[in-house]
Amino acid sequence: MSDKMIENNQVTMMGEIVSPFLFSHEVFGEGFYMVEVDVKRLSNSKDRIPLMISERLIDVSKDYTGEFIMINGQFRSYNRHEEMKNRLILSVFVRELFFIEEELDGAKTNQILLDGYICKQPVYRKTPLGREIADLLLAVNRPYGKSDYIPCICWGRNARFASAFEVGEHVQVVGRIQSREYTKKITETETQKRVAYEVSVSKLECMDEPV
Repeated sequence: MSDKMIENNQVTMMGEIVSPFLFSHEVFGEGFYMVEVDVKRLSNSKDRIPLMISERLIDVSKDYTGEFIMINGQFRSYNRHEEMKNRLILSVFVRELFFIEEELDGAKTNQILLDGYICKQPVYRKTPLGREIADLLLAVNRPYGKSDYIPCICWGRNARFASAFEVGEHVQVVGRIQSREYTKKITETETQKRVAYEVSVSKLECMDEPV
């Protein structure tokens, strides 16, 4: 894989393992497993982030619940068909993994850099309290003609800036991955709790030259 393809999607994360490993799939005899980590926010709340890890990086037969790890990887997506439509599934694909004694003071526990293209018209809105928000969907290229589709959310001045983007514009995003619980209505009387993942944007730059 070229360095460029790694540079356009970089995740660094530190957190506590909170689940056992669960088999996901196999590629050319290599098994991949899912595990969840709790990652602290500055507010002392936590995001629960799914990681996809190769069995070649760690002994997946062991339970590491309660252990702290640091990882480097990429934010990946794929479409899963359910309920007569496709659902975007997101996880962090781990390339490097290190066990640590505890979360390091002053270290950034959750950082992502994405370099990609706007693939859906941004949605700008205001909350009832007047807070400005813009939702973006970013296509980030992978080798062999594949792309990851990453939802991003901008606030305030970044939201106003992002609202003017057009489909196809080249942008660079720096932020953090966050989890967000929501309730999906299944029937008139039945609901289901789900978790969505997105990039909360702290820095946003348009890479296209102005005309």
